[in-house]
Amino acid sequence: MGATTRSWAGTVARACPLVAVVVLTACGPGSPSHPRAAGAPGPTDRSSTTVPAVPARPPSGALGTPLAPPATLAPFTALATPGEGQWRGAGRLVDGTPAVYETALVPPGGSEPAGVAWMDTRLLTARLYSGSGSPGGGPYRYTAPIQPADAGSLVAAFNGGFLMDSAGGGYYTEGRTVVPLVAGAASLVVRTDGTVDVGAWGTDVTMTPDVVAVRQNLVPLVADGRPTAQATGPDWQAWGNTCGATSCAHSVPGVEQQWRSGAGVTADGALVYATGPLLAPAQLAALLVRAGVVRGMELDINPSWTVFVTYDPIMPGGLASPDNGVRLVPATVQGPATFFEAWWARDFVTMSARTPSAGA
Repeated sequence: MGATTRSWAGTVARACPLVAVVVLTACGPGSPSHPRAAGAPGPTDRSSTTVPAVPARPPSGALGTPLAPPATLAPFTALATPGEGQWRGAGRLVDGTPAVYETALVPPGGSEPAGVAWMDTRLLTARLYSGSGSPGGGPYRYTAPIQPADAGSLVAAFNGGFLMDSAGGGYYTEGRTVVPLVAGAASLVVRTDGTVDVGAWGTDVTMTPDVVAVRQNLVPLVADGRPTAQATGPDWQAWGNTCGATSCAHSVPGVEQQWRSGAGVTADGALVYATGPLLAPAQLAALLVRAGVVRGMELDINPSWTVFVTYDPIMPGGLASPDNGVRLVPATVQGPATFFEAWWARDFVTMSARTPSAGA
């Protein structure tokens, strides 16, 4: 399928007829096999290229020197949508500087644009929120809804991973192991200083005294700056049980190109998130790599569960709220209000503004 020349926001808003259906959770394999999307990258092994070390982190909670803004992303096709791959600042400023940049990019072999967000972890601090559905086993100090005390610095929030019985990994937070961690599993790690890392558990990332949260989900999608062999292999069902093309009913066979989300880290320590309506695992991996990710993972999938929102209150220091939140991709079912609702039972990650005096 060729690239589209329509507006990316309008296109995505019309891309998925499933947005009103909230019946299928992300889960393990079970759908019949489908061929890889045309134009998606073929199988590849991990590169032996040495990835540059991530720079030293700022003191806990304190502002660091901002990272250089992300460079414009080259489209995967010459027939690019106007503005495709060009970043724009999003969310509230941190010390007068954009801490989040967003763009849209049509994946290789795709026809609909996905949203990509880049986050400066020198200006932002991460926190893992836990839910009664995933990981379960509460109560938790940090769970939906986001409280006013935390809304005053909130810049962005995004979805977590699968329900734990389908995640193929574990969950650690608030000083306890909720589900045992699995060696080799793709892991999003939050440290005491609020920085984030992503990698294979036991090799790229391990349990150290400064780890405050670990969210595992499947196996790595990107390693050494390249899609993994599993990401580009034929067994796309290994990346979760998807909704069908027109329905999320369990009786409808899933499709390879479906709503998917993923996150990863760049060589200089930025955090990148991507989601879109028609993504195969290989296409999601390609988007993350194009945005500079060196280690990445898939997060939740299907129409009802992927969402990235930035918040920009009118007044500096104002409270983030559903009224000042904006979706990365307009067509996501969940939106600015989701993280402020007590009924939201899934884990998610918040990115909040650091302060000059914090941790001093």
